[in-house]
Amino acid sequence: MSSVEWVSTSAPYLTPRERGQQDAWSTETSAKGRRGSQRIVHAGEVTAPAEIAEALGVEQGAAVVVRRRIMYLDERPCELTDTYYPLPVAGGTRLAGTAKIPGGAVTLLAELGYVGVRAREDVTARLPSTEEAAALETELLQPVLQLLRITFDTHDRPVQADRIVMSAQLQRLRYDVRIG
Repeated sequence: MSSVEWVSTSAPYLTPRERGQQDAWSTETSAKGRRGSQRIVHAGEVTAPAEIAEALGVEQGAAVVVRRRIMYLDERPCELTDTYYPLPVAGGTRLAGTAKIPGGAVTLLAELGYVGVRAREDVTARLPSTEEAAALETELLQPVLQLLRITFDTHDRPVQADRIVMSAQLQRLRYDVRIG
C-alpha cells in the first residue's frame, strides 16, 4: 500500500461522538499518524438534486440543507463530500451554517433527536466532471468513486444523505459485515 492510499470504513461516520471528542475524520486520520482537515465551501438551503430527493424521500425540487466540504489528507484534497438533510431536520440549525460543528454533524443530529441506526451505501465508479477533477487535483481521465450513503433513524426515515466523490486510485473502502 502506498503512503497516499487511504483505507476507510464507514462505521465511525455514523456514530455520534462523546462531548469534547473530535469529529470522526480528525480522529481516524490522527490515529493513523496522518493529518485530516476539511474546508466547508458552502452550507445552506438548495434545491435537492433528483438523486438526493429520492434518497431523502422528498419531492423533486424540494428545498433541503446541504453542507459541501473538501476533505484533505495531509494537506492534499482527497474527497468532495456533500451532505444533504431534509429541511425539517436541519433548517435553522447549525447544519445550515459554515461553522465547524464540535464532534461533527452526526453528533449534532443526535442532539436534535435524529440518531442514525441504519445506513445504505451505493458505490459507483465514473470519470470526474471538470470541476471535480480540479478540486481533487486529478486528471479528467482518472476515475473517481462516488459513494452515496443514506442514514436512517429509528423510524426508518432518511435523515442524511452523503454524496462523496473520491479519487479511485487513492481509496480503498472496507466493509466488515456481521450477520446475526
